[in-house]
Amino acid sequence: MNEIAEIIEGKRQDILLLCDHASNAVPADIDLGIEPELLDLHIAVDIGAGPLTHSLAARLDCPAILATVSRLVIDLHREPDHVSLIPHRSDGHLVPGNDTVDRAARIARFHAPYHRLLARRVRTQRPRLILSIHSFTPCLEHGGTDRPWQVGVLYNRDARAARPAIDYFRAEGFVTGDNEPYSGRLLNATLNRHAEANGIPSIAIEVRNDLIRDPAGVERWSQTLAGLAYSLRNSLASNAPPAT
Repeated sequence: MNEIAEIIEGKRQDILLLCDHASNAVPADIDLGIEPELLDLHIAVDIGAGPLTHSLAARLDCPAILATVSRLVIDLHREPDHVSLIPHRSDGHLVPGNDTVDRAARIARFHAPYHRLLARRVRTQRPRLILSIHSFTPCLEHGGTDRPWQVGVLYNRDARAARPAIDYFRAEGFVTGDNEPYSGRLLNATLNRHAEANGIPSIAIEVRNDLIRDPAGVERWSQTLAGLAYSLRNSLASNAPPAT
């Protein structure tokens, strides 16, 4: 593990797990100018997503890459030119330490090497399915409305994994968002770059964070997502075009 990412290895090479918002870590030489307790909120980390990714990687025995820097330092799940790449405000909370940051230097330190790492892994592993694990808050603090979904499936143009994933979750009885609570057509930077651009089926899975705040919840959702992964592997294989 380093300040960029933690890499988990596994025997199953057809699946790759990613977790862009796994950590609330802030390097010692970066002062965000915020109260420490804010680092425990969803603005700093996808609550439960890191433990869920760890558990799922162990259950599937597949590789995973988890980012090890808070999205308040830099959001690795944004394009380099995105306005909120280095946030000055998040859900009503000011981040004054980012007001005078050297944007290019922070991109060079965190964002660029993280995505080079992902590109190398995809190139060498050649997974047949990429699952990006996230979580969302049941309601934003400032002006938010209730988010009733238990899980959301986010995707852009490639819906090969998305359609069967949505069907799977709904068949299991989960209140499932189809590109909700926000759209993967707008926020899908990592998968656009490393999955869709390479022709690899993928989805971002958003689990409501009150469902994975404790080990029992992580265990339940790890079982559910493992079942999804096996189901997707089979459906993608059965729908693949014949070899020529």
